[in-house]
Amino acid sequence: MREIEGIIVRGIAGFYYVDTEHGIVECRARGKFRKDNITPLVGDIVKIQLVSKKEGYILNILPRKNELIRPPVANVDQAIIVFAIAKPEINRVLLDKIIVLAESNDIEPVICINKIDLESREKVNKLIEIYKKIGYKVVATSVLTKEGIEELKFYLKDKVSFFAGPSGVGKSSLINSIQSNIKLKTGEVSKKLLRGRHTTRSVELLSLDFGGYVLDTPGFTALTLDIAKEDLRYYFKEFLELQRGCKFSSCLHVNEPDCGVIEAVNEGLINRERYISYLTLLREVKEKEKRRY
Repeated sequence: MREIEGIIVRGIAGFYYVDTEHGIVECRARGKFRKDNITPLVGDIVKIQLVSKKEGYILNILPRKNELIRPPVANVDQAIIVFAIAKPEINRVLLDKIIVLAESNDIEPVICINKIDLESREKVNKLIEIYKKIGYKVVATSVLTKEGIEELKFYLKDKVSFFAGPSGVGKSSLINSIQSNIKLKTGEVSKKLLRGRHTTRSVELLSLDFGGYVLDTPGFTALTLDIAKEDLRYYFKEFLELQRGCKFSSCLHVNEPDCGVIEAVNEGLINRERYISYLTLLREVKEKEKRRY
């Protein structure tokens, strides 16, 4: 009986479906996982032992680089953070919040500005420039004109990704544009994997033809920042160099004297809307800390 390696693409009712070089293998987890209170997650890289061509047991779970609670998934490489330039109007605070959530979970954010056919190129470029200047990857897309779809595929290639963002921004349409048969594939895989036995809705990694996986469910359904107020400033990348110029090492960049970040905002070196996002999120974190004690 051979041991092989694969990635869990679906888990339901005690069965785990592992994508391997030999195709999908239906696995059970060894008893030691229950004993050690370890639950295999979608996205886990696992060692399995085959008992037949299509059935096996999970022997070991390789170390996880990250783990999300909602959706329950491990080893995500990047979050494609989708916001529409219009319809619905872009919420900059929420965009910045999801960026912080991604980075605090060791997930690289890729910002996707969708529905660019609805606005002037000048407005789109202005927004893109703000985030590119900070050092983020940004792609502008339109499902209607197909602009940016190939660039988005470039970012998705050979990565485990999920799409995050508010409803109505076009996440599902984008996924369908990336791979036209992905909905069909979801249906086929589910039918093949379920075999009429398990019918509960589950998280699933969908395989991309050009390499990589995309999660079939939006991420970060619980948008709670679990970050200490002293740490939030480190997730605004444009602050990092400038806050060295603050008089106090504990400076939170609100109203402290001789603050390098506030000076940079006033001089136009830091985008004012980004700074407003920081202050809004800082208030949220402080309120959460108050409720805790």
